[in-house]
Amino acid sequence: MSRPRLWQSWLRRLPMHPQWLLGTRRPPPGVTEFDGRILDVGAADQWLRAWIKDQAKYIALDYPATGRDLYHARPEVFADAASIPFLDDSFDGVCCFEVMEHVPRPSVVFFEIFRVLKPGGRAWISMPFLYPLHDAPFDFQRYTEFGLRRDVERAGFEVITLQRSGHAIRTAGLLACLAVSGGVYERRGVLRIVLLPLAAVIVLLINLIASLGCRIWPDWGRMAVGYEVEVRKP
Repeated sequence: MSRPRLWQSWLRRLPMHPQWLLGTRRPPPGVTEFDGRILDVGAADQWLRAWIKDQAKYIALDYPATGRDLYHARPEVFADAASIPFLDDSFDGVCCFEVMEHVPRPSVVFFEIFRVLKPGGRAWISMPFLYPLHDAPFDFQRYTEFGLRRDVERAGFEVITLQRSGHAIRTAGLLACLAVSGGVYERRGVLRIVLLPLAAVIVLLINLIASLGCRIWPDWGRMAVGYEVEVRKP
């Protein structure tokens, strides 16, 4: 990992970071217990590898224009998720985290994941719902929970679980922090230098208030940072 990325990883643990409310990246529980052959679609820095059992066979796949050019990823395979270069029924499990917003035709990718999974195999898929534009120009859509369920079922999957990520207050706090920091980030020169300390204080206050608020205030199910679904191929 490069020094800038190490710095970013460390800084993200502090409450003055605009993405602090996202918390630490963790896979769904079923992934950490998995011991078969597993494909990570959109692997990026392959953070998932550290959570996979030693006896599992992990294969990373990423798209050249984003994985290689934006994140300098080094997967085993560079390919388009809409045309996965593996045979039918090749994997016991597939993970696809925060990828579907970046593909032009998500339904095609769902069908491809279904195709490469063995019967009885499971897939874990997540995507954002309330989150700003990122990785431009490769950011095409957001899904509601109903849209996500619709498309995975159309591909032939059985839905095991579908859950939202992020308390409503946490989600609102995250968006507010990103709005404050994003506005400063796009400025240049002296104005940026002047605004940075103020932005850091505002972000810190928002993070702390939202962190406390989501512990004491009732949640509202119509707001979420994103959705996670676990599915099975019949």
